[in-house]
Amino acid sequence: MNDRFHYDALVDDALRSVVRSVLTQVAEKGLPGSHHFYISFRSTDPGVELPEYLRAKYPEEMTIVLQHQYWDLIIGDTTFEVTVSFNKQQERIKVPFTALSAFVDPSVRFGLQFDRRDKAAGDKPEGVAAMPTSLPTPEKRPATAAPADQEAQPETGAAATEADAKPEDAASKVVKLDSFRKK
Repeated sequence: MNDRFHYDALVDDALRSVVRSVLTQVAEKGLPGSHHFYISFRSTDPGVELPEYLRAKYPEEMTIVLQHQYWDLIIGDTTFEVTVSFNKQQERIKVPFTALSAFVDPSVRFGLQFDRRDKAAGDKPEGVAAMPTSLPTPEKRPATAAPADQEAQPETGAAATEADAKPEDAASKVVKLDSFRKK
């Protein structure tokens, strides 16, 4: 059977629009209450703009935290831009929504995980959101990216890798599309 409607791509776009809507509200009104976000993205995807030293440090995937130390959040139709602090240095980054790999709001234990759009044939279909191996919770915040000769100082609005989060703290409301698929 041929999926002429490309449901996987439509669902993927719909889930990314959830992230776009939330970030748009935050850009207009700020973060309400204890809400904060871990946003992971593929650092080498087309359209990702970040300083070369960060791309070298996070050659595949990078996670930023939007909580206290972020500035000038701008949401476009296909991208978002924000200034975040890395080791007390402010850096501007631009991320296409298509580069997102995960979005987590640990204050309400909600998360979305996105698959790569360019997966090899035989892998899970495009747009399938699956349970991630690790999602941070409010008790397990990523550390700030620090130079190798410097100890990382906890700082919100920082970068982290997947290794910084503990797998036993996976969020409970990750949207898993496999449960809706016909087997």
